[in-house]
Amino acid sequence: MKKYRWQLLILFLTGIVVGTLLILEKRGGFGDGGQPQPVEGGVYTEALIGSIQRLNPLLDSINSVDRDVDSLIFSGIVKFDSNGVAVPDLAESVGVSVDGTLYNITLKDGLIWHDGEPLTTSDIEFTISLLRDGGEFIPDDIEELWNAIDVKVFDSRNMQIILPESYAPFMDYLAFGVLPEHIFGDMTLEQIANSSINLQPIGSGPFQFSELTMEGSDITGITLTAFDGYIGEKPYLQKIVFRYYPDSQTAFQAYQDGYVQGVSEITTENLSAALADSKLAVYTSRLPRISMIMFNLNDQSASFLQEADIRTALLKGINRQAMIDEILQGQAIQANGVILPGTWAYNENTPVVTYDPEASKAMLKEAGFVVTGDTTPVRKKEETELTFTLSYPDDDLHQHLAEFIAAEWKKLDINIRLDPVAPDIFISDVLNPRAFQAALVDLNLSQTPDPDPYPFWDLGQAAGGQNYSQWNNRLASDILEQARVTTDLAERTRLYHNFQVVFSEELPALPLYFPVYNYAIDTQIQGVSVGPLFDTSDRLSSITKWYMTARRSVQETESTGN
Repeated sequence: MKKYRWQLLILFLTGIVVGTLLILEKRGGFGDGGQPQPVEGGVYTEALIGSIQRLNPLLDSINSVDRDVDSLIFSGIVKFDSNGVAVPDLAESVGVSVDGTLYNITLKDGLIWHDGEPLTTSDIEFTISLLRDGGEFIPDDIEELWNAIDVKVFDSRNMQIILPESYAPFMDYLAFGVLPEHIFGDMTLEQIANSSINLQPIGSGPFQFSELTMEGSDITGITLTAFDGYIGEKPYLQKIVFRYYPDSQTAFQAYQDGYVQGVSEITTENLSAALADSKLAVYTSRLPRISMIMFNLNDQSASFLQEADIRTALLKGINRQAMIDEILQGQAIQANGVILPGTWAYNENTPVVTYDPEASKAMLKEAGFVVTGDTTPVRKKEETELTFTLSYPDDDLHQHLAEFIAAEWKKLDINIRLDPVAPDIFISDVLNPRAFQAALVDLNLSQTPDPDPYPFWDLGQAAGGQNYSQWNNRLASDILEQARVTTDLAERTRLYHNFQVVFSEELPALPLYFPVYNYAIDTQIQGVSVGPLFDTSDRLSSITKWYMTARRSVQETESTGN
């Protein structure tokens, strides 16, 4: 959401107001004819926080600033809009068979690489071969998936991808950046990773590599220019300059000193100063992450956590908005489910659990847990005490969150033991072996626009998968399994809406918040829009619409005689 600053306009004479309105109406100053029309030209300079490694879409998964640049240089078969819906990129069309196993792809006519060579289905087939034999550079699950898929090339524009079985989230895997076979064709991915070509990339996106900025042997920036041969919507900006800075403070200082017009991330340290700058527009977008409290629903030593009413009472007892305001300085959105808001699958009508400690106490009492003890009150049901352990990654943020949650539950007369665990072993030693009663967990859903909650909530994943809570709900699992094989978007939407209702009734985990991302651009850059993010590079997805200069439309110019 853009930060708007309003100026108060004081008009002294009613006659002047009326006269101005009449003149504008006569000249065509209103309506489409009076709207400013963007003009090609201009240079936009942005501060990136980090350093360049390899400008190659198959090798940029661990470096977000490389993905920022790659998103403008390279193209995929498809890309995703701000709602997470797949739309054509290199493809003119992607047809899916009724059974969901055949993907018939037709490329746009006239596709070319930045060096003028034609881009064909052979380039896509070549890139898939790298994904199949990626070794240490490609995640195991992606390599395994592509090795189970057949690819048939019919001609330079038409090809078919054959899946062994229907898999609706497969569109996510068609968004990989395509590499030019005529550049890399005789190289393995390991050789490509060590190639200097990664610092002079050739892609097919709206902007092409122009030059690196050097200070001694250090790369301090990169310049991209608009690609005249781009088949898609051509950008108005003619040049993009990225400058690299080591941290957010120096990046923001570069804006204040006039070296850049945008800052890739505004952190909490700089947010107040950014909001106070009248020439800087700050955009806030939801990140593809969710923080929650997961319960081990098979732990018999805390069997009361298997009761949905107890879990609901626990959520009602946490003032999540206060937690966001105090610990996260307001930089998060309260979560009411596990589907990312702003996406096609999100159910706006999902029931909301509000903060209500009195209702929480009443629910606990109704469940049989009453307060006993004079000096140290505690809730008990017969001989069972309502107490359990909350495990969390041992860093400052999660420590503050865990302590806040424990304090909130202490107000309900529930005693919580806190169990800090080193972050690098939290998954291997706590989540994977299900060695917890309750756990503070962050799910990172970056670069996966398809919602697909199956891995975390289907009962088939309870034993050895990522269903760490071991939630065993047959209805929810049936919904998720159907949604995974149904290619009809309307039907998948209906299924995921139903899943969210079931989840809200059962609450196998307690959703806490979705963190947000702040991005700032000088107000002289117009046409900017930033939607929900599936990756931080998505903030640049509308860049072909950005512009710096505009003129009055031809209609308005002719009507005024100028």
